[in-house]
Amino acid sequence: MDDPRLDKWLWSVRVFKTRAEATAVCRNGRVQVNGIDAKPGRDVHIGEVVTARVGMVTRTLKIVGIPKSRLAAKLLPEFVADLTPPAEYERAKQASLEHMLARERGKGRPTKKDRRAMGHLFGFE
Repeated sequence: MDDPRLDKWLWSVRVFKTRAEATAVCRNGRVQVNGIDAKPGRDVHIGEVVTARVGMVTRTLKIVGIPKSRLAAKLLPEFVADLTPPAEYERAKQASLEHMLARERGKGRPTKKDRRAMGHLFGFE
């Protein structure tokens, strides 16, 4: 089979939800192949390393196989090797937690009820 476009491969291995989203991310320069910025129409080949910024996480993926169409989640290990360091996932988890704790500007100090709710959430009480 012909080697697919980068945006189609990113969509088919479930890195992005839609192909249009994958194309937009490539155009914005958030995707690299072997350390070089890549356009959405670039052909990908087995053995290349793709680095894509997905939200807060920079995922590093090695191309193991080329799928014919979008894959089921169970089949991903046959086509992609995830080289993303665990610290990257941990950093994104921490950032999302901080985002949850951020108070709306102008809301003032937390009330006693708010403090108790935070205590229950984090197991302080």
